[in-house]
Amino acid sequence: MVNNKIDVVTLGCSKNLVDSELLMRQLVANGYTVEHDPETPRGDIAVINTCGFIGDAKEESINMILSFAEAKKRNKLKKLFVMGCLSERYREELLEEIPEVDRFYGKFDWKGLITDLGKSYYKEWEFDRSLSTPSHYAYVKISEGCDRTCSYCSIPLITGKYKSRPVEEIEDEIRRLVIKGVKEFQFIAQDLTYYGLDLYRQMKLPELIERVSDIEGVEWIRLHYAYPTHFPTDLLRVIRERENVCNYLDIALQHISDHMLKTMRRNITRQQTIDLIQRFREEVPGIHLRTTMMVGHPGETEEDYLELLEFVEKTRFERLGAFPYSHEEDTHNYRYYSDDVPAEVKQQRMNRLMELQEGIALSVNEAKVGEILKVIVDREDPEFYVGRTEFDSPEVDGEVLIDKSRVLGIGRFYDVKINAAMPFDLMGTV
Repeated sequence: MVNNKIDVVTLGCSKNLVDSELLMRQLVANGYTVEHDPETPRGDIAVINTCGFIGDAKEESINMILSFAEAKKRNKLKKLFVMGCLSERYREELLEEIPEVDRFYGKFDWKGLITDLGKSYYKEWEFDRSLSTPSHYAYVKISEGCDRTCSYCSIPLITGKYKSRPVEEIEDEIRRLVIKGVKEFQFIAQDLTYYGLDLYRQMKLPELIERVSDIEGVEWIRLHYAYPTHFPTDLLRVIRERENVCNYLDIALQHISDHMLKTMRRNITRQQTIDLIQRFREEVPGIHLRTTMMVGHPGETEEDYLELLEFVEKTRFERLGAFPYSHEEDTHNYRYYSDDVPAEVKQQRMNRLMELQEGIALSVNEAKVGEILKVIVDREDPEFYVGRTEFDSPEVDGEVLIDKSRVLGIGRFYDVKINAAMPFDLMGTV
């Protein structure tokens, strides 16, 4: 007996999550019941949306496929499909290694999955999604691909050249989401700042954000994954002037030493980076910057690393993540460099950097004690309501733990007085 239930498992970044949500909407339109990220297979059919960015992510994707393949062997599953970045990049090898998978799709041909199930792809629902996030926020993907040539990155190999979505299409998607009750929008792309160059021959991100901020019902817009080179500085005016554009910018800098920036092919210098950060903070008072740093890239010396530490200590990023370099096949580095920093050195460097950041994060949070901040409530836990400020993106940043002295509504905004601070979370009262 067919139970008409499909499990969709999403691995990797929020860009993958959007693809899963688009697929899920089509499956629902075709009469399926869909469960997102179940612990174990629940349906007759499973779809795994994979990540193929770096070693750890690839390993996680393969382990997930193998665990579902095992369930299929034990007749707990009738059909297993795999899509996303890993199968875009390694389809032939995966076909050979994991024959239990019924069909592999890449990052862009997953619509064929609907046809292979004997169902119809509904064009009228093309940009409609079954949200897997809480109903008050959603991710909005404004482009695919990347035209940058960073030495270490496999993403252009997987996703191809940069391809902006038309402004009107994005506006239409936002309006649909507002009708569904979405209030907060996380704008995502491999490189937000390049937006529009391919389609309109000019950087259109500032105009796009202005137009979306005019849509009634859009309460918060948050920007993820900007690139520092040729940054469209008019965006800073938009962030400053528009109340519903969060004072938040996620911009991956990766390193600061000129030696490493050149080796990484980042097309920016140490001084240009410092000047850019200064401009952010001067033009948008109170902006919270999130960045990512890489340690252990080929050729990174102890001097380069110490320069990075000193930069982070001095700059005091409000939000910072770090990861050790991963030597990825077919990248520039794979062809021209050896992975010459030992794994244990990479790990030590990352740990030391994150310890430094923890102290910075604590002092940033302690400065908020006594302030009244606008907070959106994400969920209710046994002891607290859990929310976020405009400075906190879901999943990656800290949270505000609100005492239960009164009943609060999930997805609603409240003014919260901050009473106490920890390195990554705040505590407060409405």
